[in-house]
Amino acid sequence: MIVGALPGVSMKVQKGKHDLVEPTSVLDDWLSFDFDIRVDLSSSVPNFLPPFGQGPKDSRFVYVNSGTYSGQKGTLWARRAKLSLMSISKEQVESVLASSGKRLEVVINGVGRDGGPVCASVKGIEWKIAG
Repeated sequence: MIVGALPGVSMKVQKGKHDLVEPTSVLDDWLSFDFDIRVDLSSSVPNFLPPFGQGPKDSRFVYVNSGTYSGQKGTLWARRAKLSLMSISKEQVESVLASSGKRLEVVINGVGRDGGPVCASVKGIEWKIAG
């Protein structure tokens, strides 16, 4: 979930190299995205797979694109925020898979330190089980 999103600035989750996923909920200045991500649990650390799992196997993340990177026309913003998946434990994934209706979620601020859309590697995020 993104809280404090900038009015008038589009934000979408990147799927693969070029596809974008719209928010599933928009209310005032917060956005929510729901998507299924494939995961390999054959080792002690979950391996979140493409198309949503981006980057090398040992440092996977999800991109949240804003402005022109999210397909918006007529904006000066062109940014991507990286949400690391590496703090998600195998136990968290197994718990979600074992219970219908549970999901993993993270909440981030939609505005960066410079007042523009959040971008680069987002620090201090905490993935939690919800539902």
